[in-house]
Amino acid sequence: MIAPLRLLQALFVIITVTLAAPDSASARDGLPHDFAGLAAGDNAIVREIVDGDTVILDDGRQVRLVGIQAPKLPLGRTNFEKWPLADEAKNALAKLVLGRRVTLGYGGQRQDRYGRELAHLFTDDGLWVQGSLLELGFARVYSFADNRSLVDRMLEAERAARTGTQGIWQHPYYTILDTEAAADQTGRYSLVEGRVLETAIVRGRAYLNFDEDYRTDFTISISSQNLKSFEKSGIIPQDYAGRRVRVRGWLRWSNGPMIEVTHPEQIEVLTP
Repeated sequence: MIAPLRLLQALFVIITVTLAAPDSASARDGLPHDFAGLAAGDNAIVREIVDGDTVILDDGRQVRLVGIQAPKLPLGRTNFEKWPLADEAKNALAKLVLGRRVTLGYGGQRQDRYGRELAHLFTDDGLWVQGSLLELGFARVYSFADNRSLVDRMLEAERAARTGTQGIWQHPYYTILDTEAAADQTGRYSLVEGRVLETAIVRGRAYLNFDEDYRTDFTISISSQNLKSFEKSGIIPQDYAGRRVRVRGWLRWSNGPMIEVTHPEQIEVLTP
């Protein structure tokens, strides 16, 4: 009876260890537990740094760090002027990931039109690369309607760096604009602050106006299609009336300086 008893004991140990072992997908994905909302991708080693928000992996894939925008380098583009602190941002990213194994995490659209992976990056020791770059002040939050995961956390990291005047927040090029200054900065990605005077819906499109003359003053525009994402978040344009807000996006000229907004996270309410 001794042999069968030992056999049963051995089987018990095997079963116990098997049940206690972590789920294979969780062990393999390498994502920190507080990022469980992301879909885990595979991992690879960072072979090259393209700029402050783009890397090339050892398998040849190019990864655009989704959700942020670092100062831009020309990268062969004709007549493109390098943004201030672009080299410093590239070096900051290199210090974080160059030559290191990273795991990809997806929170929305997985590839852009150039075939680049749109992913959050995590190092083997659990470092969230986007969050680190924002905390260092070498990137701004830059979200899209089809990639909105972790925006609140990224805005918090950006806010801390801005308060501490870290990195780009020391440079006047990245200063948050008031609505009057916005007129001189069209063609750039900018953050603009002001108080919404009134809202209007014209042929299904929402306009947030910041002064009495909507033909010349700063405006936020939201298409009828994009208004649906606001409605899903429990927001209507009239909610912004009278409130001081911060909006981010590309400034263009259309009856005055304007930012086209595609999703609620582009607008931060600063006062009730």
